[in-house]
This record gives sequence, C-alpha cells and structure tokens, in this order.
Amino acid sequence: MDMDKILKAIEKEESSKLEFKERFNNSVLKTISAFANTYGGLIIVGVNNKREVVGIDADDKNYQKILNMVINKLGITPDFELIDVDNNSILAIEVKKSYIPVSFEGRYYKRVGNTTREMSFEELKRFFQRDLRWERLTERDFKIDEINENNVRSFLRTAKAKGRLSVFNGDEPIEEIFEKLGLMENGKINNAGMLLFGKNPQKYFNYAKVRVVRLKDNITIIGDRWIGGNLFNQFRETEEAIKNFINVRYEIKGFEREDIWDYPLEAIREAIANALLHRDYLRPVEIQIKVFEDKIYFFNLGGLPEELSIEKLFKFHSSIPRNPMIFNIFFLSGIVEKVGSGIERMIDALKAARLPELKIEASHLDFTLLFMKDIYTEEYLGNLGLNERQVKAVMYVKGKGKITNREYRELNKVSNKTAYLELEDLVKRKIFSPEGTGKALAYVLQVMKK
Repeated sequence: MDMDKILKAIEKEESSKLEFKERFNNSVLKTISAFANTYGGLIIVGVNNKREVVGIDADDKNYQKILNMVINKLGITPDFELIDVDNNSILAIEVKKSYIPVSFEGRYYKRVGNTTREMSFEELKRFFQRDLRWERLTERDFKIDEINENNVRSFLRTAKAKGRLSVFNGDEPIEEIFEKLGLMENGKINNAGMLLFGKNPQKYFNYAKVRVVRLKDNITIIGDRWIGGNLFNQFRETEEAIKNFINVRYEIKGFEREDIWDYPLEAIREAIANALLHRDYLRPVEIQIKVFEDKIYFFNLGGLPEELSIEKLFKFHSSIPRNPMIFNIFFLSGIVEKVGSGIERMIDALKAARLPELKIEASHLDFTLLFMKDIYTEEYLGNLGLNERQVKAVMYVKGKGKITNREYRELNKVSNKTAYLELEDLVKRKIFSPEGTGKALAYVLQVMKK
C-alpha cells in the first residue's frame, strides 16, 4: 500500500470508500464487511473523526491479534499497512470488493455514503443475486417438494451455531429461505438450490456425481463407488468412500484411542470440497477420485481463473470461487473458509502427518490434486530387503528431509565406501534421489522430490 496515499487520505473527509477509526473494535469489522459488500474502501485506525492522528497500540502481539480477528471473524484478507506518523502508529486497512457476501457475526453490512448500515432482507436477497451465472439459471421447472427440507433445516442450525447466519429463526418456509439466500429467481428454484438441497439433483444433472475408484494399477479397478444426491450428501459420502479404500491404524494416547489414517482427514475433506465447489457444472463429466496403494488423485473439470497460477496457490491468496453462491452456502455451514486458505490447510495437514508435499496440476480446463502416501515404514523397507543401516537412513531422511554421505557414516558408524555403496543402492531402488554435487551432494526421498 502506498504510504503517500494513506497520508493524503487523512486530509480527506469520510466517504463511501473512506472511514477513520480512533481504535480497533467491532465497528471496524462491520465497516470492513460493508466495504467488501459494496465498492471496497480504506479504513484508517488511529485517526479520530476530526482527522487527528491519535495512534494505536501496535506492538507485534496486538498487531497479530488484529489480523487474526479480521480473518477469523470475516473470512477475508484485506491489505494491512502499519505506518508511523508523528511518532504514532496508525493502521491502514484496504478492502477490495468481494466476489461473495461477507458477514460479521452472521449479519451483512453495506456502505451508504459515509455510514455503515445492516442490509435488509430484500437487500441481502438482491446481493446474493447480483451476478448472472449458471448457478442462478432456472431453465428447469424445479418443484419445492423436490427439496430435502431436513437438509435445509440442518444447514440453518449449523450456520447459526457457527455464528455465520443469524438472519433466520429456522422455521421459515423453504420458499422464504431460498429467496433470501438467492436460491430462487422470481419464485423459481435455481440450479444452485437444486444442487445444494435437492432430493435427487441427478434427475436434472446426471453428470453432477463423484466417482471414487480403488485401483491396483493404472488399469485394474478393485473397487468402484458412484456418489450422487445433493452436494452436502456428496461431500459426506465421498469422504466415507475414500476412507473405505485407505488404511487406518490406532494409537493409544493416555486413555484415548487416536485413528491414524493413510492421509489426514482434514486434507481429504478440503480436497473433496475443492472439487465440488470449483468444478465447471456446464461440462458433463463427473468428479473423479482415484485411490492407489501409494497415492490419491482428485480430478475435476474447471481450471484456474486468470487471476491465479499454481505458484500463487502455494502462497496466501484470496478466494476466487467459480460458483460463488454454492461456495457461500458451504462457507456458512462451516465446511470451508472464504480466505482462500484451503490449499494452505491441505499443505499443513500433509506436513503435520509427515507425508510428501501436495502436488497440483492445472490448466484452463481442469484441475488435479495429488496426495502421496508414506509407504516407507520399517516393516515395508525390511520386506524390500534393505539392511538395518539403510532403514535407519530412510527414517532419518523422513525426519530431517535429507542425508549426506558424512551423516550416513556418522549415523551408522561405517566407512566412506560402505556409505557410498549403500546410498547408491537406495538410489537404484528408487527410494533416494541425489541432489546437488560435490560436497553439497545429499539424498532425499524420491517420492518427496519436487
């Protein structure tokens, strides 16, 4: 953010896109929601309404607390800039117009002139319907009795408990709920409403399914599940199908039993949600999930938007949903977040489980996630015929990331020649890959090699 821009803004009057706040409190969060839902804007904290710089307490702990509060309460990541003016710290928060509605404590705000106001039901309805997308189309004559009312009521209870939707009391007619959430157009249920809450959406969208297959190799299928129903049902049943095709072991910690799956369930759920919410529903191809002995592929049609690249996905980035209405309903239910952190959460979950890093392949047409399994257990390595020193070296690399010839010698108390031969044997077996040359030569697990 340009410091000159911030200093010049302090000289201006408050407006539809500029607000001064003496201190950081809930009114700041409401204004951020309003800016995001209207035209975007700039909030300067530490300046009073007379445009006098009064400063704020901005030590590292307090600054981080403010950032976390914005992200956790609103689910977006504005641009923050902390600057010093006349020995006082002020915080500038630049908010961009959001692709999807942003709420604070379950309520939605808008900017009117230099004031922040809560949206009415009608305004909220129009806001949900502001973009003409496939989700909003009503070319089919969907009937209200084709909607699973139990799913709708369950969603409202969950969204209210999460503090993300408090504009309903829960017993309104389905038509009213759908109207206010943007799931109806002129009294007709739209595509998003049917996909999210229909009893049998495949009556109209036969391709809107998930296929989970267990393969022995690239061509031999040993398990096959086709999953339909609405998107909430697909989310739940797809997770169960994958769990049926992978392994779980148990560890007793204190008096509690912990289930240890081949892959962390948090990462699996994020991958399923990513496929369901970002797929291109105009193209008649189902989501495909392929479970092998040592990896899982998650494939869906719907490539990256122009604003994103694979490189940007691995960094902190804003969420740009392909289907914002469907995405928003999943956000309100607590299944996903708005901050574009799904990839980051998968990366963190895989890392915490000490698994190989997440792989992504994408074009403008499709998107694939790849999880790789840690098959290098002591039992597995022993069955391959490795000696104890080589097994110990693999365990060392799993923890440290790499091993050098010198570290191998020190770890196993062997000569340089023995270390060289045994490391080369691990390379020939395609367990290790060499990286670097000369004194910088080290060995990494091939499955973790970038």
